[in-house]
Formats: sequence, C-alpha cells, structure tokens
Amino acid sequence: MAPPFQNIPGRPRALRLSGPNTPEKFMTSQYENKSGLFRIALLALFLVLALAAKADAAPANALEKLKNNDISEREAAVEMLVNDPSPVAAEVLKALMDGDLYVLKKENQLVIAKKDGKDYAVSDPLEGRELGSVKKRDLRKVGSNNAMRGMIRAVLGKLDLASPDPAARRAAAGEMISHLDQMDSAFLNERLNAEDDALVREKLEAALAVKTLSEGAGKEARAAVKTLAGNLNPEVRRALTKLKDETQNPGLKAAITKVLGNIQSKVEFFSFLETLFFGLSMGSVLVLAAIGLAITFGVMGVINMAHGELIMLGAYATYVIQQQMPGHIGLSLFVAIPAAFLVSGLTGILIERLIIRFLYGRPLETLLATFGVSLVLQQAVRSIFSPLNRSVATPEWMSGSLAVNPVFSLTWNRMYIIVFCVLVFAALFAVLSKTRLGLEVRAVSQNRAMARAMGTRAALVDALTFGLGAGIAGVAGVALSQLTNVGPNLGQAYIIDSFMVVVFGGVGNLWGTMVAGLSLGVINKVLEPVSGAVLAKILVLVFIILFIQKRPTGLFPQKGRAVEG
Repeated sequence: MAPPFQNIPGRPRALRLSGPNTPEKFMTSQYENKSGLFRIALLALFLVLALAAKADAAPANALEKLKNNDISEREAAVEMLVNDPSPVAAEVLKALMDGDLYVLKKENQLVIAKKDGKDYAVSDPLEGRELGSVKKRDLRKVGSNNAMRGMIRAVLGKLDLASPDPAARRAAAGEMISHLDQMDSAFLNERLNAEDDALVREKLEAALAVKTLSEGAGKEARAAVKTLAGNLNPEVRRALTKLKDETQNPGLKAAITKVLGNIQSKVEFFSFLETLFFGLSMGSVLVLAAIGLAITFGVMGVINMAHGELIMLGAYATYVIQQQMPGHIGLSLFVAIPAAFLVSGLTGILIERLIIRFLYGRPLETLLATFGVSLVLQQAVRSIFSPLNRSVATPEWMSGSLAVNPVFSLTWNRMYIIVFCVLVFAALFAVLSKTRLGLEVRAVSQNRAMARAMGTRAALVDALTFGLGAGIAGVAGVALSQLTNVGPNLGQAYIIDSFMVVVFGGVGNLWGTMVAGLSLGVINKVLEPVSGAVLAKILVLVFIILFIQKRPTGLFPQKGRAVEG
C-alpha cells in the first residue's frame, strides 16, 4: 500500500512525503535519540545519587556501631571506616586514635570533643558543625583496643604517606615500620616509586626490607639484609634477630650476624654520646651552682654554707613569677631570671652587711654562721610556702626532645640549660674583665691590702661581690626549677658539689670553675652505669681528694701576691 498523499496529482516532487526520509520518520528518529540521551543522563544521575547515599550511609552506619558498648561492634565499625575513603572516616579514626571521640550521654550522639578550659568543645563528625560546649560528666568516652589502634595507625599512615607535606610523609614513614603487618608490599612499592624525598625513600626501602624478611628467607631476604645494614630502628634489629634464629642457611645467618654486629657498634657509640650529653648537662648545672660560690670564696675567703639556700630562693622566685603569669609560661621564665637575680642578690648583700662583715679572716666562724643562716632561710620558706614541693611548669619550647636517630635523642630542656650556662658564664666573665667593679674585685682578690692602699673601698667591693655571687646562685635556681621540683631542701643537694667544683677548678678562677664543673659532670655520668649513682659520687670525691694532695691550688690556681704569700 502506498504511503498517504504520495499519488496526489499536481503535488511538487520535493514535497512528496515518501521514502526513508519522510518528515514523520525524521522527527520520530530525532525524538527517539533525544529520549535515549535523556534516559541515559537520568540513569547516570540516579547512579551518582545512589553512590553518594551509599557513601554517606557507610560512615553513618559505622558511627552508630561506635556508640555501642560491645567491643566487637566497635571493632566492626573501625573496620568499616578503615575501608571507607571518605574524609569523615579519616577524621573519626584520627579522633578515636587521639582519644577525642565521645558520646553525648543524654542525646546518645557521637561527637568529637576537645578540651576547652574546664569544658569540652564538641562537634558533629558527620556534618562537621559545632555543637557548643559541655561538661565532662555529659560525655562518655569511646574506647579502643590494640587491634583497633593497629588498624587505625595503618590507614592513617597510608593517608600521611600520600600527603603533599614532606614532613608528614617522613613522620609516617618512620612510624610505619612498627605496624607493617597492616601494610602490603604492593602499596609500599607504589609509594616508593612515587616518592621524591630522599629521607622518605630511605625509610620506605627499610620498611620493604623488613616486610621481605617477615615473608621469606630466599634471595630476597639476603638482599633485604644488605639493605638494612647500619639501620638503627629497633624493629629492624628485632626482624634481623628473628630471622637469624629461624634460618637454617649458614650464609644468610653469617650475613645477619655481621649486620647485627655493625648495628650494635653504632648503638654503643650513640649510647656513649648520650651519656656525654647528660654529663655536660649535669656539669652545666654544677657550673651554674658553683660559679657564684667561686666569686665569694675566691675574693672574700668566706665559706658560705647558705649558698644552696640562695639557689633555692631563685627557684622559688621562678615559681612565684609563674603563678602571677599563668597564661604566659614561656614569658614568665624570662621575667624570672632578673627577678631571681635581684631576690638572691639582695639577700646576699643583707647577709654580708649583717653577719659576714664581722667575720672576715675567720673562715671556720663564717662556715658556722652561714650554716645557721641556711637553716633560717629553709624555715622561712617552709613557713611561707609550706614544706611541700612546688612544681614549676616547663614552657612548650623546652619540652620534648630532638631525635637524631632511633637510639639517640637530645632533650630540649637540657640543651637549653647548657646554652644558658654558657651565656651566664660569658656575661659574668665580661663583668669581671670589662667593668670597674670587675677591676676592683680582681684587685681585692689578688692583694686586699694593696687595693685598699690605692683607694679601693674594700667593704663596698665585698658587699657587691657577695651580692653578685648570690645573684648568680639565684639564676642557677631558675635553671634548676626546670629540671626538678622546687622545695625547701633544693639547695642542700648542690652545696657539697659546688664546693668540690670550686676546689677542683681553683679558688676564685672562673675558667677553672667551668672546666671543673663540666669535667665532674661527665665523669659522674660515665661512672654511673658501671658503679651506680652513689658509688660514682664517692669515687669522684676520692679522686678530688687525691688530686688536691698533689695540686692543692686546683686546676687553675689564682695568681697574685696574696696567693703566693
């Protein structure tokens, strides 16, 4: 049957609606194409929405499980979050690892809570909005176990290894070797090939080598042993020792033994460096405690048994300043240095004017008098602050340590003590060598009668010298407050050591005090691992007694007519 209108006479040929390209068929074809594209776009939109809903549902389901008191439910929730690539999952895992994940008891809602003063600032982990502040009693902490923490560390480590920040990647690579059971070799190889930081690559190579050792003992194990030669990480040594005990291959066992011996030599070397560092820090404390005594003992010939209490006053001055500046711990320490110098220095001048000036030339009587002063100062502190020890907070910039390698680290507070000792020594040396007071102090110490004959007011010099030595003792108390608790008996622990340093170095000689203090600190720390702390002090004391028998004037004897006579 012919199509409609095809045989109508007189109709132009071009307008005949016949054949495959008739307008009806053309319009139908276009409509069908647009309809198909619309259906595809609509289907894609539905798929995207479904995937998004599923992605949102995964963290939501895990958060519901985390609220459960059943540990198995929480483990299942952590496993769900570990396999979830969403930012919400990573944030919740990090909060759980840091101990910041809680449940609001009344609303039974999972929140991230961070301490804010006395309260806790809470936020919704799913929506990211702040929920205000609550009391601790309104929260129930979400706990975790070792298995959960291991999974969390692994996934957070993977995220950090992909971080654009090199510092974050270095930290993650350093910690990753401790939980390699949660890592796979394919991921480590992928990160190694993509890494351009030399330090991160080195740590990833070590991790891959340890992973290889744990999985087999063939040719790959031999190559891994060579890679780990000289590595000081405890996990590396543990893996090498385990393979050495398990392998039956003599060649592999010999290679591991050689590598372990090399590692042990390095460990012993860095252990000696650590002992040396602790000895220098202890010696710096001795120098700070003794340098003021060296001035008063050398210039005035006074055996000041109250020197330890002057150190104690400096430590208490630090405590009082910090209590007055609770929100500025770091700044309060800088304010405490001049404050402690003034408190101890003025106390020293007062002691000299009221007691010491009447006892010059009678050292044994100065010893007894200053011993009585020390008891009075101790009792005064007990009456004012109570007999209990006081804790002085350490500023954030003095906390923690600098990790040189896995077996050697330098604590910041001890490094700052060493630097502080050098600065105090340099300042005191400049005062005694570049100022008029220093000139007069040296003149009186070398020949008191001649200095008085030349017009030097020896009495004023004595008072200022005693005040200067006492002030330096107060500054030493500031340093000691960062290493130990502040108490009425603080100074008693350092008075004997201070006298040993002064006598060993040479009475009245600053360089002798510096060398003697650092030397005795190092000797003490070197002997402690062998003999114990108490026996080490006894051995040091015996050494000083024998040394003084051979050289009564010390390492650096003071020069001058009074000394020679």
